[in-house]
Amino acid sequence: MANALPAPVYSRPRSFSERFDRKGGDPFSTHYCPGCGHGVVSHMIAEAIDDFGIQDRTILISPVGCAVFSYAYFDVGNVVAAHGRAPAVATGIKRARPESIVLCYQGDGDLAAIGCSEILHAANRGERISVIFINNAVYGMTGGQMAPTTLLAQRTTTTPQGRTSVEGFPLRVCELLSTLEAPAYIERVALADNRTTMKARRAIRKAIQNQIEGKGFSLVEVLSPCPTQWELAPVDACRWIQSAMMPIFPLGVYRDAERPGAALPRVSYPSEEILRVLGITEEKAPSPQREVRSDLNPRIIVSGFGGQGGLFLGEILAESAMHQGYQVSWLPSYGPEMRGGTAHCHVILSRDEVDSPLVEHPTVLLALNEPSLNRFVAKIAAGGLLIYDSSLVTMPLSRKDIEIIALPATAIADSLGDTKVANMVFLGAYLARTGLLEKSAILAALRRMVPGESLFALNLKAVEAGAEFIRTAEFCPV
Repeated sequence: MANALPAPVYSRPRSFSERFDRKGGDPFSTHYCPGCGHGVVSHMIAEAIDDFGIQDRTILISPVGCAVFSYAYFDVGNVVAAHGRAPAVATGIKRARPESIVLCYQGDGDLAAIGCSEILHAANRGERISVIFINNAVYGMTGGQMAPTTLLAQRTTTTPQGRTSVEGFPLRVCELLSTLEAPAYIERVALADNRTTMKARRAIRKAIQNQIEGKGFSLVEVLSPCPTQWELAPVDACRWIQSAMMPIFPLGVYRDAERPGAALPRVSYPSEEILRVLGITEEKAPSPQREVRSDLNPRIIVSGFGGQGGLFLGEILAESAMHQGYQVSWLPSYGPEMRGGTAHCHVILSRDEVDSPLVEHPTVLLALNEPSLNRFVAKIAAGGLLIYDSSLVTMPLSRKDIEIIALPATAIADSLGDTKVANMVFLGAYLARTGLLEKSAILAALRRMVPGESLFALNLKAVEAGAEFIRTAEFCPV
């Protein structure tokens, strides 16, 4: 027929990879078991990404469990998170790149067990992310142990006689999150038959569309078959969803911000009010829009004994630089070393976006003691800067390709009446040597982070003493 429409062409979504080389093994087969609901949901997500035209700005977060190989299947940005931490990772990415579409793909053993607090607080903050939550009532990948969603009387490898109230009751995530005021959309769906599967498709698309439109937190819980761990044929597994799971986990919309009164309006505070709440009232921080010096992008390690204030020194540097318009990161080292060992932090101040907070080869090392100097001096990049506390360090230095400043920080702090402000002597010396930051930025950071007028005055005096050391004849690079 001349006017006949062309036959539709059905194909794999473009956002779903043609080969799965990252997974290992057969590059054309997923790791999902026959009859598993993960494959169906993955197709729904990929189809929605294609239809919305968001492939280039989608970032998928997948943690431990059957979802872990999602990075091998989806041709989008992928981040594999630690067990249960997908909402926290998604929060960071969405806040850093708000134009991105950030999706969490999690199972019940991940989201509702070790990740329960993560999902609860992400929902309570109304983070603008979309969460796809697979509930198959069991730990599917690791042997079929009891999950938080395991039904009463359901047998698992860890409840061979069936779950009882001694192990607790099934956790209903949608009901729990719907008590919060911030979420925009929460719905429970199922993959039990054609009708429920089509509703699941619509719900997943809505959760993603909500994020595209700038709405708040969205979560879709999917009751999904797990024939392998349930020891059922795929068809029987779908029937079990209907007969056993749906009475315990009722399907339906639990929260929809489009319904009147379903969510509280967001409050927008003026910048002056934010500064007042933070206590930055006396010193005005320079505008973040000012031009940053393009020749100064230091990668800094601050290291010293736990208790010397090295971490605080790094935090003041990052806070001050942020006031002045820099992109910054501050990554502290925690652990048993915090008292008496070499506690240290990584600080990056950059005119460009910071892609990683780790500093492997610092351009600046501020060494507050000898063990720190011994640990990091070989890692300083050629042409870098080393400032060390000559009051505490006696080791000889052999590097000729870096600038070295011997700063008697502890002696200067003692002369001011308090050894604890040696870290602020370092701050003043470093800033005087580089001219990196303006005084107003330092004052704004100190006002916010140092409590009390007397302590503020002492810290400021230490900063000025360190700067004076650099400006006077006493300064002598080694």
